[in-house]
Amino acid sequence: MRQWTVDAFAARPFMGNGACVVEPQLAWRDDDWMQALARENNLSETAFLIRSDRPDRFGLRWFTPGREVDLCGHATLASAHVLLGELALDVEAVTFDTASGPLIVKRGPGKDAYEMDFPADPPRRAGPVAGLAEALGVEPIEVWAARYLVVMLKDAATVRNLTPDIAALNTLVSPAGEPGEVIVCAPADDGDPYDVVDRFFAPGCGVPEDPATGSAHCILAPLWTDRLGRARVDFFQAFPTRGGDITTEMRGDRVILTGQAVTTVESRLRV
Repeated sequence: MRQWTVDAFAARPFMGNGACVVEPQLAWRDDDWMQALARENNLSETAFLIRSDRPDRFGLRWFTPGREVDLCGHATLASAHVLLGELALDVEAVTFDTASGPLIVKRGPGKDAYEMDFPADPPRRAGPVAGLAEALGVEPIEVWAARYLVVMLKDAATVRNLTPDIAALNTLVSPAGEPGEVIVCAPADDGDPYDVVDRFFAPGCGVPEDPATGSAHCILAPLWTDRLGRARVDFFQAFPTRGGDITTEMRGDRVILTGQAVTTVESRLRV
């Protein structure tokens, strides 16, 4: 059984967010086995695929080193890249059946570029969250909540330079659906080739900071589309030393996430 390590939301190796994608199987392996492999890989997500009776449709599940999650953007992008790029599946789009419903990924414009059709998750304005400023080390400008907590900060430099107390973030009593998972964001600086700078801290699912997060941008897309007054928004997720480029476009209650992917490792499992 093979697996590939793919840097998603990246135009070159060692950028974006790494995910392992296991070769498609005929049936799911045992949950404990999949969780153990995700711990062994020790990337933010390991993706598992099963085949269906259609060549362009697959079951897809995602595991962090700590637990299974019900939505993951970068590992979905990585899975499509493996199927369409590494395994040369001769289709224009693939559909993944997931815990969050069918997710469609098609080839995008440019080399190793893909467009993902995901459900939007518009946030609601939230009141003050006890201990949030102390955990972040800065004062929030605004706080919003959806699946994750969204914190507006005063500028891009504050987002980039943030050194939060990860353990404290994990203990916050949050109005978000997933505790211990916090997005911070701010408008990009004038002259930057993107609109918004953000980061994502996720100790609640065993990932102190995620380098490039598709599910977070399902929340950020409707929020910043409303603020900027246009459907397309370009984001840069500013994980130190890596960073990922994610473009979003709102289409009704769906968000199209566009990004590139690069394979860095192909390996063979002996278990």
